[in-house]
Amino acid sequence: MNGLIILAIAIIVLGGAYLLYGRYLEKTWGIDAKAQTPAFKKEDGEDYVPTPKLVVFAHQFSSIAGAGPVTGPVIALMFGWLPALLWILVGGIFFGAVHDFGALYASVKNEGKSMGLIIEKYIGKTGKKMFLVFCWLFTLIVIAAFTDIVAGTFDGIDANGGVNTVNGTTASISMLFIVVAIVFGLFIKYKKPSQITEFIIGVILLIAMIALGILFPMCVDRSFWIFIIIGYLFLASILPMWLLMQPRDYLTTFLLVGMILGALVGVFAANPTMDLPAFTGFVVDGKFLFPTLFVTIACGAVSGFHSLVSSGTSSKQISNEKDMKMVGFGAMLLEALLAVLALVVVSSLASGGALPKGTPFQLFSTGVSGFLGKLGVPSHIATCLMAMSVSALALTSLDSVARIGRMSLQELCDNGGNEKGLAKIFKNKYAATIITLVIGYLLALGGYNNIWPLFGASNQLLSALVLISLSVFLKTTRRKGFMLWIPMCIMLVVTFTSLGQSIYGIVMAWMTTGSIDLMTQGLQLVFAVLLVVLGAVVAFSNFKKLQEA
Repeated sequence: MNGLIILAIAIIVLGGAYLLYGRYLEKTWGIDAKAQTPAFKKEDGEDYVPTPKLVVFAHQFSSIAGAGPVTGPVIALMFGWLPALLWILVGGIFFGAVHDFGALYASVKNEGKSMGLIIEKYIGKTGKKMFLVFCWLFTLIVIAAFTDIVAGTFDGIDANGGVNTVNGTTASISMLFIVVAIVFGLFIKYKKPSQITEFIIGVILLIAMIALGILFPMCVDRSFWIFIIIGYLFLASILPMWLLMQPRDYLTTFLLVGMILGALVGVFAANPTMDLPAFTGFVVDGKFLFPTLFVTIACGAVSGFHSLVSSGTSSKQISNEKDMKMVGFGAMLLEALLAVLALVVVSSLASGGALPKGTPFQLFSTGVSGFLGKLGVPSHIATCLMAMSVSALALTSLDSVARIGRMSLQELCDNGGNEKGLAKIFKNKYAATIITLVIGYLLALGGYNNIWPLFGASNQLLSALVLISLSVFLKTTRRKGFMLWIPMCIMLVVTFTSLGQSIYGIVMAWMTTGSIDLMTQGLQLVFAVLLVVLGAVVAFSNFKKLQEA
């Protein structure tokens, strides 16, 4: 199958969805362009900061476009490219974009509250507590998995003790991004340049950082980088949004959009053929198409993590309600396009109906680097740019989830000023950040392979719980919410089936061998059971409230 045809279909479908379905949701739910948003009502210079539309979009997209849009679709190619493509397009539009836009909309209409506090308002305190516990556990899983992934992309020492300059360059550019972002944030805060000036300076800084990073790579090992990443996450969690995360996300978006545009141009120049079967079967290597496909492709189709970004950080920066469609709906569709692009690029590497060996990111980087090489970009530079883009995808999600984890723990311990004992300690943002990062660090020591199986299922279960909660909000406020009913029911069935399979598999292995590895299978079993119990409690309370409404 010709990759250009697949890509053209995706662009037309996703573009049409933004213009038609996005506008329909906007009109159905109601947008008041004259209303004062929470960013103005509760402006505090830290979390609530009125921000231009493009900057909020940059934050939303760079935060949600983590490792998932590349990793999930490539793994799902085991079932063929057609099931993956259909789920990305259908899921991205009718599940993911509605989910992200709905979470952002509900938060902006409720004083910038997170999903946990929205659940408390419309469903009750018990539902809120259970949801926040679920969210906090989920953020620990993401911190552990993504910290290990990013540290691996920064590891400048190979298995033989030699120097890996590509990873060292990636690390160097990433560190420059953090330092320059703070300086850029201060410049924007106090000099207040026009958006055009801000854009031009941003592009110049990006080019300068890439050049310096290539000239001066930082080649140290993975264990060192885990500590540095945790330290960065501490700063990202406690510093004001305008000082670090906003400018960093803004600068990173140039890189990510540049990567997407470079890949698009490369695909059009190379005109690749997808030498993979369209469909390989309902069962592959012992894995069933249902629910594996729908859990494997999360980011790019629908992801519960996106709701935490929409309601946790982006909603507090929206300066006009009419910006919500572009930020919530548009960012998700752009991520879906990235997922389709990953399918096309990686499939073009296939030979004889099989992919070469390598991780999804290695295959994607190899494919795009090859396309850029045909356009005259030197191989070393193309490889460094792709490696940097890969780390940026994971790191921008990682800093957002660290901040959201801190806020979830604070909200969980909040008792209206009457906190006692540990609750009083953990309500402090510094203590909440430290406990969240310490547990995430300990989980990361086991490697992301031991955590990743839980990420997909818990992520999709979170999306189902959010869709039910949004249905209650819409019903209670006399808005139409029927477009959420089918997605929420499907995702509930998918995630409980997947988690049930994981629990069954571990228990059977335990019964067969008489023992399990506590740091891998034991940890997965504990988290899987907790997620099922918490998910069932929250879903039951939400459905009960929806029925009452």
